[in-house]
This record gives sequence, C-alpha cells and structure tokens, in this order.
Amino acid sequence: MRPGTGARHPAKIPVLIGVEDLHYLDATGLSRHRGIADMMRYAIINQGLNRIASFGSFQLSSSPIVGRFEDEQLYALALYIYSLKPPANPNTANSQTRLGAKVFEREGCAVCHPAPLYTNNKLTPAMGFRVPPELRKRDAILDVSVGTNRSLATETRRGTGFYKVPSLRYLWLRILYGHEGSAASLEEWFDPSRLRRDYEPKGYHYDPSPIEGHEFGLRLNSEEKSALIAFLRTL
Repeated sequence: MRPGTGARHPAKIPVLIGVEDLHYLDATGLSRHRGIADMMRYAIINQGLNRIASFGSFQLSSSPIVGRFEDEQLYALALYIYSLKPPANPNTANSQTRLGAKVFEREGCAVCHPAPLYTNNKLTPAMGFRVPPELRKRDAILDVSVGTNRSLATETRRGTGFYKVPSLRYLWLRILYGHEGSAASLEEWFDPSRLRRDYEPKGYHYDPSPIEGHEFGLRLNSEEKSALIAFLRTL
C-alpha cells in the first residue's frame, strides 16, 4: 500500500489529464503544485523518499534511498504528464445538457467549480477542522466545509485537515466518485439514499455506511437531476 494509506483509505488513482492546471496534488492537498518543479519534486517523493518520512516519533523506514531519477528525466516526465490529452468526449451538447448547464449555474455549483477548469483551486476544510491562521497567509482556503467523511483528512498520515476542491473536467472518464471512490456513478452521487446510515456504497466501501456530505443537487427533481448529470458528462 502507498505510505499514509490503509485498508479503510486505499489510494484512488487519479486522472492525470489536465493536472498541469491544478494547484494541489492528492485528495487532501498534501502537495502544492505551483509549477513544473513541484511536479518533479512530487515524483521524487513518490519514487521512495516518502519511506523515510517521520510522523512524530514514528518513521516508516530507516533504510537508505537508493538513487532517484536524474533532473533531466524528472523534467521530461513532468512534460509528458502535462502533455496528456483526453480522448474525444462522446457526450455532446443538446437541449438536455443546456438545461443542465442552467441548473449548474442556478444551484451555485460554479462558486466552487467555475469554468473553464471547473475548480476554484482552493482547499476546503474537513468537518470540525479549525484552520490555523498562518495557513490563510499562504493557501487559498474556502471557508466552507461540504461535510464529506473527514477521516482521510484528519485521521491519516496523508491528512492535512483539508480536501482540495476537485475539478469536474473529464468526469465522463472516471468510474469512482468522491475522495474515497465510494460512489460508482454520478447517478449514485446524486441519489439521496446514499445518506442513509445503512447504505451500502456501490463503489469502494469497508462496511455499509453513508456516503456523507456534498448534499448539493440531491433535492433536484428527476428531470433537472438527469439534465445536470448529462451536462457534467460533457465537461
């Protein structure tokens, strides 16, 4: 398993297309992404440097790191990642998606997910997390918690107290939704029954439990909900 993850919090492999435009990496915004140098550093860390990370008195490993990619290789790798382009989107605009776009604007989705990136590139605090004042001086923080499960952000070694506001681009390419991959479809994500205590997620789950938080869109009527989903699949 990836360091800092576990059986209850497995790593969810992200879509790398468009990552050049995102300001934070990892679901918890663990690494800032200010340019290509940060992407190169991120590759070094995940090549093995994170094995010697210390968490208080606990250290993952004391074994030495044997080599790393050369700077030229890291630069080429980052350029390759930035060059990735999506395949042609089979979902095209029509009257339903145009209605969905209006629902998207009316419901205020664009506050956190504005075009063209469909993210405001900010961090949102997990439920109950008090933001240290010094972080406000160097990070873009949205003073709203969407109420999703807080444990990944506050109870793991990859936790920061925050989740990054994800981009909604290329949702049609994905098969798992939410930072834990608990929802297996957009239809499930917008299904209010996912909030029930006895709910069994169709995506990743450890035990039957609700897919908490981000209740935006759950109260739409069926026509508007279908239109919103159709619009999201065109992004």
